[in-house]
Parts: sequence; structure tokens; C-alpha cells
Amino acid sequence: MRILNIIFDLDGTLIDSARLTGAIVDTMLAKRGAEASANRALIRSMDAIGGEAMIAAALGAYSTDPAREIEEFRAIHRIVEVPSDLPFSGVRETLEALAAAGVGMAICSNKPQFLCERILSELDLAQHFVAIIGSAPERARKPAPQSALLALEAISGTAANTLYCGDSVIDLATAKAARLAAVLVAWGYGTHEAIAINPQTPVLKSMSDLRDAVLQHRRLNLGGG
Repeated sequence: MRILNIIFDLDGTLIDSARLTGAIVDTMLAKRGAEASANRALIRSMDAIGGEAMIAAALGAYSTDPAREIEEFRAIHRIVEVPSDLPFSGVRETLEALAAAGVGMAICSNKPQFLCERILSELDLAQHFVAIIGSAPERARKPAPQSALLALEAISGTAANTLYCGDSVIDLATAKAARLAAVLVAWGYGTHEAIAINPQTPVLKSMSDLRDAVLQHRRLNLGGG
């Protein structure tokens, strides 16, 4: 398979978003008089689920109205500073190299659209993507294929030349539903669980592995020529 396009998940794949989520939940806990900090491991484990369920779990006994709390979380997220070092190691350099080589790239995330756009813009990464597809009321969330197919259309890709890169069981299910070849990142929040269920899935040990495989037309054990 010669990879001409890549669709990326965002949280846990390109950025260590659990750090930011944890800091916001810490703020919410402090407002409620809690002395404890948010459990970062719990946040990472529930990242692919996201939404009300994740925030309710992170707040624990201090959660009383998940629907209201997720809106509070998102309101803070709109204005909180985005750490410049939020991208995982090698992400910036790899995206720059792939974009320079003409590889079509898009984001496919369950994070709300406005947050995807804000974070990528703040990190000065948005310009590398032809399309940023986050969650929206009119779109079914992953693993439904709608977001991935929208991204695929935006980059003018096909199943024969487009790779889906993520970090969770939900990402693998999304890729399968969209009929795309998939790869996981070794550092991902849900990679261990995904590999346990799908042991044949290729795993990137570093972002440079992806860069080199694409630019040097090397295989990622995805089949094809």
C-alpha cells in the first residue's frame, strides 16, 4: 500500500490531551471544595469515550449533574491556556515533513469541533490539515464512519491510498467501518487494549517511523503493493 493520505485521531494520538483535561477537572474539583486532584490514569483510560461519562468519572463523588458539568468543562476549555508542548514527541516534525511532501492529512476526532480547531490553531498545527472533523450534533460519533468518510472526501482520498492512524479500539472500529487500513501509535491511551483485541494491527513506535514509511514508500505490514 502506497500511502498518499493520512487521517489522524487527535487525543492520545497526536496530543497528550489528558494533561489538559486533568488540569481543567482539577479546577472544577477545587471549585467544589475538593482537595484531591483528578485521576490522570482514569482520564486516559476513558479518553476514547469522552463526554459526560468521562467528566462524571473524573469528578467522582463531586459529580451531580453530568450534562451541566460537561458544559462547565467545555466553557473552561474554551479559555484555558493550551500548553505548547502538548503534542507528543516527533509530532510537529513529522506533520511538517509530510505536509511538505504533499501528503493529504485530516483530523477525525470525537472532541467537539470548536475544541479541535482551537487546540490545533493554538499549537500552530492546523495549517497541516486539509480538514479538521470533530464531533457535532448532526454527526454520529466514532466508531460510526461518517466523520472518517467526511475526512476522506475532503482529502480526495480512497481506501487504497489512505491510512487511518489512531490509538484505541474505537479508532480501529472507525477505520474498519470506513474500510480504511489502520495503524496504532505505541504511546496511545488505548493502544494496549486495542492490541489485545486486534493483535495483528501495526503499531508505530515513533512518529518518525510513520514519516519514513510514507516518504520512503516502505510498508507498514498493511498489505498491498
